[in-house]
Amino acid sequence: MSSHAKGTRTHPIGSPLRGRGILSEREHDAYRMRRKPPEPSVCPDCRAVFHGGRWQWLATPPGAHEQMCPACRRVRDHFPAGYLWLQGEFFETHRTEVLALVHARAAHVKTEHPLERIMDIEEQPPDEGGGVLVTTTDPHLARGIGEAVREAWKGELRLHYEQGQTLLRVHWKR
Repeated sequence: MSSHAKGTRTHPIGSPLRGRGILSEREHDAYRMRRKPPEPSVCPDCRAVFHGGRWQWLATPPGAHEQMCPACRRVRDHFPAGYLWLQGEFFETHRTEVLALVHARAAHVKTEHPLERIMDIEEQPPDEGGGVLVTTTDPHLARGIGEAVREAWKGELRLHYEQGQTLLRVHWKR
C-alpha cells in the first residue's frame, strides 16, 4: 500500500488490504438517506420502488409516495460515487470487447441493485492518458466492473479512495 496524501490510500487488487475499510459506516455520504422513505415510495425518474426497507424493481403500488432515489439524485447532481479509468494499448485495440463487458456487468448488477448504475462513459483526451472514464452512482459498481475487466483480460487494477468518503477511484490499464 502506498500513501499519496494524508487520508488517502491506494492499493492493488489482491493485496492484503483488499476489502478492508473501503466503505465503513462512519464515512460521510451526502446521498445516503437520513430516514427511510414512507413505504411504498416510487422514484419519479427511474420508477424504482422503496419497499421492504430497500429500493427494488417492482410494479408501482397504487398510492405510492413519490421520492427521488439516491442514484437518480447523484445523476441529477452529476456527482459520481465511483470512477473507473480504462486505459492502455490493449484497451485501445480491444475497446469494443472491454466496453461490452462494462455494459454487461452493469446491466447484471442493476437488476438486483437499482442504486448501482453507470452514469456516463467519457472519452479521455490523449494528454490525460487517453482511454475512457466510466462514472457510477455507487463505488461497489466501479470496483465490480474493474474486477471483471481484470479477471477477463488481466492487466493492472488499482483502487484509490479517501478515508472518510465513499468515493472510489479505480484504474485498469493494460
